Amino acid sequence: MDEVNVYVEVEINPTESEDKVKEAVENMFGSIPVQIKPLRKSSLLVSEAKGLEALTKLCNLLRRERIRSAARVVLYEGLKGNTISFCLNKQVAYAGHVSFSKEVAESPLGPIKVRIECENPRELISWLTRKTV
Repeated sequence: MDEVNVYVEVEINPTESEDKVKEAVENMFGSIPVQIKPLRKSSLLVSEAKGLEALTKLCNLLRRERIRSAARVVLYEGLKGNTISFCLNKQVAYAGHVSFSKEVAESPLGPIKVRIECENPRELISWLTRKTV
């Protein structure tokens, strides 16, 4: 696969621990570099990573949780051009599991927003959700 860029964004509410939100992101993507940007009443954790390594942990979690088929549906729903966008439940991610969510209403503390850009997103979806023998 060609170049893969992964962008992660998650709002840190005033009632949340910055460290726990970082841990939720690390549980999904491993140790990717993060920055904290102040907002008016909260902060925003942003991360940008390049390469499949940033998605290896998520790929393994999808396999472990046995939700590859459901993940494939969500990823194709979020496919527009060379970009795949989806959201993950922040609380479930903190617990080390994967749960896809909508951008609003499903996750009271807000979701982890993920955007992946690559040359061949269909090939990437196949790689993320591939069946293994």
